Amino acid sequence: MKRGSPSLKRPLIVKPLIFQLATLLIACTFFMALALRMDSGGLYTDEAITPVIARAIVRGEDENLSIRETPELAELREKSPDLWFVAEDDAGRNVTAGAVPSQYASLLGRLSDLSYAHLRDRSPPYRLSAVIRREVAPAGHLTILGHGKLTGVSLVVLLASNFIVIPIFLALALVSLLVTPWIVRQALAGVSRIAQEAEQIDANRRGRRLSEEHVPTEIAPLVRAVNDALRRLDEGYEQQRRFIASAAHELRTPIAILQLKVDTAVEPATRKLSGDVARLSNLAEQMLDIQRLDADRSDESVDLVVLARRVAADIAPLLIASERTIEVQIEGASSLRGDAGAIERVMTNLVQNTIEHGGCHVVLRVTETGFEVEDDGPGIPLEERERVFEPFHRLRPRSTGSGLGLKLVQQIIERHDGRVSILSAHGGGTIVRAEFGSR
Repeated sequence: MKRGSPSLKRPLIVKPLIFQLATLLIACTFFMALALRMDSGGLYTDEAITPVIARAIVRGEDENLSIRETPELAELREKSPDLWFVAEDDAGRNVTAGAVPSQYASLLGRLSDLSYAHLRDRSPPYRLSAVIRREVAPAGHLTILGHGKLTGVSLVVLLASNFIVIPIFLALALVSLLVTPWIVRQALAGVSRIAQEAEQIDANRRGRRLSEEHVPTEIAPLVRAVNDALRRLDEGYEQQRRFIASAAHELRTPIAILQLKVDTAVEPATRKLSGDVARLSNLAEQMLDIQRLDADRSDESVDLVVLARRVAADIAPLLIASERTIEVQIEGASSLRGDAGAIERVMTNLVQNTIEHGGCHVVLRVTETGFEVEDDGPGIPLEERERVFEPFHRLRPRSTGSGLGLKLVQQIIERHDGRVSILSAHGGGTIVRAEFGSR
């Protein structure tokens, strides 16, 4: 199974997000480590002791504070044998537990002025390490100064800071998923524009180039390379066209001389060459017609009804001489912009084809979308209906046609933004239909 073309969404969303996450983690770790001065190191009193202490403080009827031994406090004492603390309310009343170091005696009665602090002595085992927190307790607002279990605050803060990175990263990912496709579409809008321009380039519309004005700088070299390739193709086509035109033009004079000599020859064998010379002359004229498709670009209103009647009138004597008939049917008024002479050559060519391939009754029918030529001949096999438009392809090897007629028909119709198709007629003959899209 053929894999689809790779999308720009994955490299523009997934890969940047991976780099963003790694950058956030590294940056947060570095700056938090720098802020906490990890090189100085040390342990601090765990802040988790102050809520436990606050829930164990009660107020008596005399408004004094006392300690109620709660299971949480008992567990805390068990984990921290050197536990001590002071709990003080806003009025300066306090209650203590354990051996409060003398260094903190001056703070008693003034703890309500503080709300947050970490205290630590300069060297292990950090017996003076303490924490100050303001807590809401059953006894009211209390400020607690305490010492208990020691912990590495820097490590906790670093881990917490990196957890904060996760929601930030998720927000970046969401924004990237929503914004990046829009950014890609905006950035590649010029590419979509030149893709539409490229779709309009074909063999009948040469000389066009892709615009480099709105494409990103990174894609401009590709556009220039495509334009250079188109230029080389146009040059090659132009050389080929000039060669065919020159060859066909140069052949006209010797063919005319040869035709005159054959027609005036006395020998019967020489006069039999008249048909072959006529075929050669027709081939040269058709090659010139193909060349004139590029040179003649007239743009006028073409009335297909008037054109069909004129073609039928011009070719009627030839049909009568060969005991054939032609009928013009008008099923709808139809007109288009283009080259009236070229369209007339198409109609004439199609009618002549029906004569050559055995049709006795020809119908030239004008429809609302174009025109069609129908005959009652033997028809064209289904497998041959595409190949008959190939240059020099003849349905029957011994046919006197040049093999360029239907190719010329196809080129003229396509030059007028139309298409030609071959269908089977009800009576077993053939219908060649020309339909035009633009009016």
